Amino acid sequence: MSDKRLKRQKLKENLFNKRRLIILNEDTFEETFSLKLTLMNVFVVASLGAIIITFITTFIIAFTPLREFIPGYSSSKLKRDATELALKSDSLTRALKKNEAYIKSIQKVLTGELEFAKFNKDSILSETDEVTPKVKMAASKEEMELREQVAKEEKKKSSQKNK
Repeated sequence: MSDKRLKRQKLKENLFNKRRLIILNEDTFEETFSLKLTLMNVFVVASLGAIIITFITTFIIAFTPLREFIPGYSSSKLKRDATELALKSDSLTRALKKNEAYIKSIQKVLTGELEFAKFNKDSILSETDEVTPKVKMAASKEEMELREQVAKEEKKKSSQKNK
């Protein structure tokens, strides 16, 4: 135990003993700059400096256009352009489907498969609308059994808590 105490005491003395940092002019040996320091002061200043530099670097990268140079991080302009192009391609796809349906119906009229009196532009456009399939929203037998089982377990837990 005494060895540990002695080591701690020596460490404490070394950390808080004052030392002098002197900068001398090499030609004249004139003292240019002098500073009294402890090892603890040096450690605290170095730690704070490292933390400040980290925060400044993070801030610069996160809030300036430099973030675009990080691999995998795309620019906001690129994202905006991609969204606009996706919307345009969707609308062009819809327009293409409508035009194809219109051309097919005209071909039917020209080949005589369809009478001219039955030809209507609105009926052609309604053919291009995509029909969404109806989804059955009713619960299955297995799901109903699971719900009943969970409800029973919850009742058991609540009755055990009340006791």
